[in-house]
Order: sequence, then structure tokens, then C-alpha cells
Amino acid sequence: QVQLVESGGGLVQAGGSLRLSCVASRRAYAMGWFRQAPGKEREFVAAISWSGGSTHYADSVKGRYTISRDNPKNTVYLQMNTLKPEDTAVYYCAAAPIEVPSITPEEYRYWGQGTQVTVSS
Repeated sequence: QVQLVESGGGLVQAGGSLRLSCVASRRAYAMGWFRQAPGKEREFVAAISWSGGSTHYADSVKGRYTISRDNPKNTVYLQMNTLKPEDTAVYYCAAAPIEVPSITPEEYRYWGQGTQVTVSS
């Protein structure tokens, strides 16, 4: 079992930045970030392999978001720059018992409770 705790969400103006953190209770394999806006399905945002050497991003955030990890701290980060109102959502951290990053929610076994990100125009 892996517990995940996200933090770092909040209210920011368009064009601003936020950094989300996700602390795992123990070492996890591939990690991902997903988001869900009101009335929409959960969507993939970014993922990173265990080593950190491989990453994958949704087209909507590519060039603006950066996922990274600090394995000794069991922590994954999501640096979000140039935020837009359409980035508003609850952001979830997830862990998958696989080595490579995946965009598929079904491959992630463990999920955090989520952190709200609100971008005002």
C-alpha cells in the first residue's frame, strides 16, 4: 500500500505559476499527475518513470509544466508555469507499479486525495 499526499494548490492569476508536491509513504514506481475539472472526466497531465529519466506530457501542458522527482524524499513535483483559466481543476497524484510513465489512469493503483488549482482570468 502507498499513501500519497498532494500539496501546493491554490488560487493564482492567469500567467502565474504554482508548484505541486506529492509525498509518497514509501518508494513508488512510475508517478503521474492527472486533473479533473467540474463536469469533465479525469485527464492525464504528466508522468515520470522511476528513475526520472523518462517523462510524458499532455499536449495541453507541454512546454508549460515540468514533472520531476526526488526519490530519496519519495516526492514528485509538478511545476506549472504560464497558467491559464482552463488549467483550473483538482489535481491528483498517482503511483503505478510499473517502470515507465503511463498516460492511462487504469495503470495507476494508488491515488492521492487531490489538490485544488484555480486560475483566475
